[in-house]
Amino acid sequence: MALTAIDWHGKRIKTKLTKSQVEQSPNVDTDQPVSRQQEINYHRYFGYPNYWEGPWLWGLGPYPVMTSGGEIRDYERRWEWGDKDPGDPHLRSSTAVIGYHIEATDGDIGHVEDFLVEDSSWAIRYMVVDTRNWWPGKKVLVSPEWIERVDWSDSKVHVGVTREQIQQSPEHDPLDPVARDYEARLHDHYGRPSNTPRPAGKEPVQ
Repeated sequence: MALTAIDWHGKRIKTKLTKSQVEQSPNVDTDQPVSRQQEINYHRYFGYPNYWEGPWLWGLGPYPVMTSGGEIRDYERRWEWGDKDPGDPHLRSSTAVIGYHIEATDGDIGHVEDFLVEDSSWAIRYMVVDTRNWWPGKKVLVSPEWIERVDWSDSKVHVGVTREQIQQSPEHDPLDPVARDYEARLHDHYGRPSNTPRPAGKEPVQ
């Protein structure tokens, strides 16, 4: 909600917040998961709508803007919040998952190296999997929709695909943007439809 632009050359993220707003915002322990109570305090402080109280990724809309409606909704599916765990959810940093082993349906097949985020909706579009520890492999992408669960105690990410599917997946080059034709080949390879198509010109960022 607060971000306005990314200066890729200068490596800066621009926001519409003042220094005072940031300095006086609710504190958070970065070594711990963020609880729903902390989120509520944060949203109240900045006057943001609760993303968990609506059918879209950001509650009232698929993108982090303070409006509802608009043609961009055609690009984003509804989020089935009702299917999520009704308990007290906690947010965890993606950096905590870096290095976790990937557990396919038939065994280990690499580790989590990175995540790709779309810079318009800020949704995690793909998880980068490095398979080189298992054989002279490569880096491939796995959609978060194919993740079945994360085992925090064993540091494993369980995915609903086989080792062979990951091994034979189209290779990902971190230096190249994720183009639409690559995404089409990726989803065709796994036999999974793409439920979150992107607006034209929007590429996930690493």
